[in-house]
Amino acid sequence: MLREVMQKFFQLKEATVWRGERKVLDRFAVELRVGESVAILGPNGSGKSTLMQLITGDLSVAYSPQRVCRLFGEDHWSLEELRHRIGYVTPEQGRHFDGEEKAYDVVLSALRGAYGRTREMKFSAKEKIAAAAAMKITGVDGLADRSIHSLSSGEQRRLLIARAMVHQPEVLVMDEPTSGLDFAGSQKLIQSLRKAMTQGSTVVLVTHHPEEIPPEMERVILLKEGQILADGKKRKVLNTANLTCLYDTAVHVHWRDGWCHARVKDL
Repeated sequence: MLREVMQKFFQLKEATVWRGERKVLDRFAVELRVGESVAILGPNGSGKSTLMQLITGDLSVAYSPQRVCRLFGEDHWSLEELRHRIGYVTPEQGRHFDGEEKAYDVVLSALRGAYGRTREMKFSAKEKIAAAAAMKITGVDGLADRSIHSLSSGEQRRLLIARAMVHQPEVLVMDEPTSGLDFAGSQKLIQSLRKAMTQGSTVVLVTHHPEEIPPEMERVILLKEGQILADGKKRKVLNTANLTCLYDTAVHVHWRDGWCHARVKDL
């Protein structure tokens, strides 16, 4: 698909966002498209989480005559509709479920906009098939009858990805999905994202770590202090100069099999 014909699902221009007395984003501008997966990389305090809340419709920007903030071409939107068009996963979502809730029911609950409590709900055969298909993509289909509290952190996170995918959303937004996971859990989660992208999902990945950006993800945005430091093709953006500036420390970058490996240089 050519870049020019991709639908713009998120447009931001001249956007300013405040957190209390702190200006988090200042006259910020960016566009994201369906069909173009992108990684957003930056240190703590760079504005990544704020940008995610704007992308998912959970946060508004300060008004100005020049300000543009559109989701799927609309200046105003329904959060209920957005939840079907944008799947959103954060590490904190697992805390909303009763520990005894079955993994399969956790995924089904997204179809009613609820966190669990599926025992009193009725689901069609089509909905059940959609839940099973989403679990298969993320590799948790074998855990369907397990309670959520019996799953490892990595398994829970992949379950939440399946939950976000059950609507077959146009965009899947992942906010630091590997946070708190061990090496094996992180690798399995990244593999789930790779599989989702190869099957047509548009993924927006927010991360601290260049090593987590899959080969299938070609665009990278670097955020620093509420501004875009660089935005473009992965190979051009993820270089020694940019990452040294981003993290305020000397970084060495090398590539292998489409993966970026960044290391702090020896002092």
